[in-house]
Amino acid sequence: MQVKAGDLLENINYPSDLKKLSEEQLEQVCQELRQYIIDVVSVNGGHFAASLGVVELTVALHYVLNTPYDQLVWDVGHQAYGHKILTGRRQVFDTNRIYGGISGFPKRAESEYDTFGVGHSSTSISAALGMAVASQYKGEIDRQHVAVIGDGSMTAGMAFEALNHAGIENSNLLVILNDNNMAIDPNVGALKDYLTSITVSKPYNRFRDDIAGVLAKISSIGPDAYNLVQKIEKSIKGTLLKRSNFFEALKFRYFGPIDGHDVKNLVKVLNDLRDIPGPKLLHCITTKGKGYALAEKDQTKWHAPGLFDKITGEIKKATYDKPQPPKYQDVFGHSIIELAEANPKIMGITPAMPSGCSLNLMMKAMPNRAFDVGIAEQHAVTFSAGLATQGLIPFCNIYSSFMQRAYDQVIHDVAIQKLNVIFCLDRAGIAGADGPTHHGAYDLAFMRCIPNMTVSAPMNEEELRNLMYTAQQDDMGPFVIRYPRGNGVMVDWQRPFKAIPVGKGRKLTDGEDVAILTIGHVGNQAVKAIQELNTEGYYPAHYDMRFVKPLDEVLLHEVFSKFGKVITVEDGCLEGGMGSAILEFMADNNYNAQVIRLGIPDRIIEHGEQPELWAECGYDAAAIATQVRAIGIKSSTTTIAS
Repeated sequence: MQVKAGDLLENINYPSDLKKLSEEQLEQVCQELRQYIIDVVSVNGGHFAASLGVVELTVALHYVLNTPYDQLVWDVGHQAYGHKILTGRRQVFDTNRIYGGISGFPKRAESEYDTFGVGHSSTSISAALGMAVASQYKGEIDRQHVAVIGDGSMTAGMAFEALNHAGIENSNLLVILNDNNMAIDPNVGALKDYLTSITVSKPYNRFRDDIAGVLAKISSIGPDAYNLVQKIEKSIKGTLLKRSNFFEALKFRYFGPIDGHDVKNLVKVLNDLRDIPGPKLLHCITTKGKGYALAEKDQTKWHAPGLFDKITGEIKKATYDKPQPPKYQDVFGHSIIELAEANPKIMGITPAMPSGCSLNLMMKAMPNRAFDVGIAEQHAVTFSAGLATQGLIPFCNIYSSFMQRAYDQVIHDVAIQKLNVIFCLDRAGIAGADGPTHHGAYDLAFMRCIPNMTVSAPMNEEELRNLMYTAQQDDMGPFVIRYPRGNGVMVDWQRPFKAIPVGKGRKLTDGEDVAILTIGHVGNQAVKAIQELNTEGYYPAHYDMRFVKPLDEVLLHEVFSKFGKVITVEDGCLEGGMGSAILEFMADNNYNAQVIRLGIPDRIIEHGEQPELWAECGYDAAAIATQVRAIGIKSSTTTIAS
């Protein structure tokens, strides 16, 4: 559905159109842009509160900067909807995150205004600094480079690394700290407390209002005067805050905090900052969800609410006549509490995703045993390793695609030392509308090559519970449990825990001619395919591998001794994944069979709903059935025992 834009916004297709307006008209532009985001997201879904919080900042940046020549980098990208609407994509914004439509994140292939592709946090400062240094090298001294980073993203080590480097480069870099005290969940940690202390310091805030105007003009007097005022400013700031300014200790010029919703003042400040050389940081105070009262009140709930009634605020949920299977994340959240009640050694850790992975349930029930460590995946892994050295059993829950950021820590700090850290990889496999930055495509491949590692995937909720129970037993060592985004398949899932023998798969369906080997939730697609195939006279066998490391060699000897045609199915990359492991076993043991591997192909998979992308990649139920028909032999009767 095409949503009508407001009177001013309707005539803004690119920033050049925005610049034709007077500063007095910018407040109306902000109102119309905010309403347009509300109108479109309410009927199409997507991320919501983050973009509402930076409407004024977005308008001011495109009004002042000469984009795309001036380069603007949005961290994470949840906050970039206004940016997309103002840069040539308003007419197609209704396709946002829809299969075949525009991406929900900035994407270089989509627009020249998207200077850097993002989806994971804390990359913006590094990228913008690289651009700034390149411009300096090429003699483009008039070019501006701006990184907009949320205070939640500032907790990641990569952001600190970039700040540390940027401070010694005399490059034209402006970092804008969008301080709303929120990531998806409320921010945690000492940096949050530090930023709060700046925000509430009344003497400091009075002082910075006075000094800002002086510094914007002082360079005309001469370099000595400029350096003198810089030193005086740093000294007074440190005294008023009763501590040195963290950012200025890294050789950044610090400005703020300022009201991130005052578009006229933002325009003035941004114009002033253009004329101040060197690395600068502008601290903006914003409200996530600004302009939509319910989103301001419950920012976590309205981060990405799905479809909703914009008038009443009612979030639209599908209704069912029968009870539905739970989300895998909720099975994890409830099961870890059950396990922790029985085992006092169990701890829970997540990097800034407590509601996303449902560890928030444990944080509420056992606050001294569950930790949100902020957006810091590397720290989460090594913190877990430290807990494990002391005999505790950490369940470290990290989205599969985010685990890529902590790979060295998995090897260096956990696997080499054989520590019993349990990695619960949520959102494994195709993640859906978030697209390629969030698909958990690679974990089976990059985890199974690590010595001392157990790598598993449950086919349903009961299997997830049992794998969690298995992993917390004594001397299990590093243990991966990967499971997808979304719902499982069992309504009656909360059954007593049972240990699963490590490396032991199971035969679900006996068969003839063709064997289907699956791992994880995608096995349910094979079940659907087999049900259809049986009505047509095809009777493939079905084996749930459960583990990609160690492989169930007894089961595989049975498969290759009996079947000359094998289909492997995985919700992960084909290169190095479960199918590759099966081929390696076949070669190592001198078997000769026709093996067809189904999974994520060797290309970047764009965004869309999970069933759409499973079909595109060729491993949904229909694709599995098609492969069986292509290589199997149809029979009018079956000798398979019922």
